[in-house]
Amino acid sequence: MIDIKALREDPQRFIHGAKAKNIDVDIPALIAIDQERRSLNKNREDLRAEQKRISKEIGPKIGQLKGKLKNASADEQESINQELQTLEATPASLKKEIQAIDDTMGSIDEEWQTLLLKIPQPPDSDVPVGQSADENVELRTWAPDGYDVSKSFADNKGFEPKDHLALVKELELADFERGVKMSGTRHYVLTGNGMLLQQAVLRFAFDLITQKYDFSPMSVPVILREECMVGTGFFPSGREQAYHIEESNRGAGHDLFLAGTGEVGLMGMFADEIIDANKLPIKMATVSTCFRREAGAAGRDTAGLYRIHQFEKVEQVVICKADEKESRIWHQTMMGIVEDLLQQLGLPYRLLQCCTADLGSKNADMIDIECWMPGRGQLDSDGKPEGAWGETHSASRLYDYQCRRLNMRYRDEDGNTVFAHSLNNTVLASPRILIPLLEMHQQQNGTIRVPECLQSYMNGMAVIESQTRPST
Repeated sequence: MIDIKALREDPQRFIHGAKAKNIDVDIPALIAIDQERRSLNKNREDLRAEQKRISKEIGPKIGQLKGKLKNASADEQESINQELQTLEATPASLKKEIQAIDDTMGSIDEEWQTLLLKIPQPPDSDVPVGQSADENVELRTWAPDGYDVSKSFADNKGFEPKDHLALVKELELADFERGVKMSGTRHYVLTGNGMLLQQAVLRFAFDLITQKYDFSPMSVPVILREECMVGTGFFPSGREQAYHIEESNRGAGHDLFLAGTGEVGLMGMFADEIIDANKLPIKMATVSTCFRREAGAAGRDTAGLYRIHQFEKVEQVVICKADEKESRIWHQTMMGIVEDLLQQLGLPYRLLQCCTADLGSKNADMIDIECWMPGRGQLDSDGKPEGAWGETHSASRLYDYQCRRLNMRYRDEDGNTVFAHSLNNTVLASPRILIPLLEMHQQQNGTIRVPECLQSYMNGMAVIESQTRPST
């Protein structure tokens, strides 16, 4: 959530920011409602002050008159009661006016809050302006020695590659038909060595982030209240992507949602808390099952393991002090961790600076990391894919956007409560990462070479081959 004070001071910054992100939100309407809300609130406070003043002024006299009533004659009682009614009329009138403002404020507050939650965080000034992901800017690439991504896989390796769909079928690593039978489209079953490979790469990633880079290992719920989804900025704009559990209809009192990333649970842990500043930065990592409806997704990305509804993800989150320089340093650090991981896996990758239109609502800056996938891309004259980059990681810098929504604060050196900054990054998501792993490490005989860093997690297995057909 944005800082309403910042919006009041510089509304054009937020109007331009929303336009740059291609997000349609009526900021002038919010400003008008905010002004009305502030005016009503001032009137209410003025009336309450007047109510307090009058009550203090007439209170003793009312008390005296009520004392006289006990021993007064009938005629005297009538006169005293009339005087009491006159004295009490003004406070009663003020009370009605205050109640009327409260009623108006109730409806205005709801509209004000709804609009406020929709306003995106303005992009950082050094983020390139663009209208779509096609205008993202390549920062750098990396490939293992001897591999040139500007050339075809065949030119690099000396044989035509198979895509991951063919590989998982031939090596019996996944069963899409039975996954669809059980759960519908874009579901799958990892089988045999396919399951072992997924667990190996997940465990390797989790060990790397927790042991080498000292992130605290956490296990958090993936079934979460709506407040967590709103607080982390996934609602309201991404609501259609979440699976909804209608628990309130069964007496639980609140509905629940399946998280699309472990980030939601990691951040939700500290909602409405004042964190000890000495404990910052908080560095956390979790591995969890994630769920996304992928509403609106279509095309080749929906085939195979690239865009599915349920997956496993190692996520890293940093909560740090409200300092832009520190946030930027952590952003670079988190990307460096992923680069270390991908280099150990031997996977070519590139870093993309996301343009304004590809940032989403909550991010001030975001860097995507894409891996080279030989089985993707345009078809050549022989009807074979030419290879293409596919997104596997995303590192986001959010400043205080999430912490403000979650009411997550710390005390600075002067004792003031300050909203913290947050960052998040995908350490690894599977089974999508299996696509470049299988395609890049396939061998001419149809087997898959297991990267050295994964072999210990696969009981020493160095090569994946068919479990029913010997390799040739």
